[in-house]
Amino acid sequence: MKESIYTIPVSEVFEPKQGCPLCRLRDTLEQRCIDYIMGAAMMEPDIRIKTNEQGFCPNHYGMMLKLKNRLSLALMLESHLAELKKGKYGDIRKKAKTKKMKRDGVKTVNDTCYVCDTIQWAMGKMVSTVLRQYQSDADFKKLFSEQEYICLPHLETLLCAAEDEMPKKALPEFSAAATGLADQYLDAVLGDVSHFCKMFDYRNSGKDADWGNAKDAIERAVTFLSARDFKNGQ
Repeated sequence: MKESIYTIPVSEVFEPKQGCPLCRLRDTLEQRCIDYIMGAAMMEPDIRIKTNEQGFCPNHYGMMLKLKNRLSLALMLESHLAELKKGKYGDIRKKAKTKKMKRDGVKTVNDTCYVCDTIQWAMGKMVSTVLRQYQSDADFKKLFSEQEYICLPHLETLLCAAEDEMPKKALPEFSAAATGLADQYLDAVLGDVSHFCKMFDYRNSGKDADWGNAKDAIERAVTFLSARDFKNGQ
């Protein structure tokens, strides 16, 4: 794996100040990974060994199907299917024979995805960079505080990483900053969702009805809760 492909200047990701910066980071890493395995890396033996074993999740199969290079996907599918045939679904049969209470701990090809694993690895590296820059770069700390919001899944990512990696004396300030970004957006989107609901009262209907910011409130709330931009079809 060429690590440089997954190295992105953190300040570049935080500069737009729109949406969740870690969602932007994840989306960039995800697209780079898809482009890489569908292009230059398709014939690299170490990559193909992993894709043959792991396959992909439905979301990433969908992203690859949208690209024009269908031959690359066909070649990966050919060797992945051959790997499955060789294994005769041993992992699935093993899970089926495992006692019901322990099955969740047994992974099969249906639970693995090369892109998901790569993004998780790359995000871990980048989140560590975010934490280091927050502590050492006053301009970045200011940039962090100016973000529109941090979505809940990525708030969890940041707070868990901070607990593991940050000095205890730096932790309270960072935790308050990250949680504050989530809090202020939660208040705003909750207000908009409530307003959306009230607009279905007949007393608020009519051609002059004031929807305010509520028309896309459902999509924004789901994005905040899930880290996926359904408003833009992602």
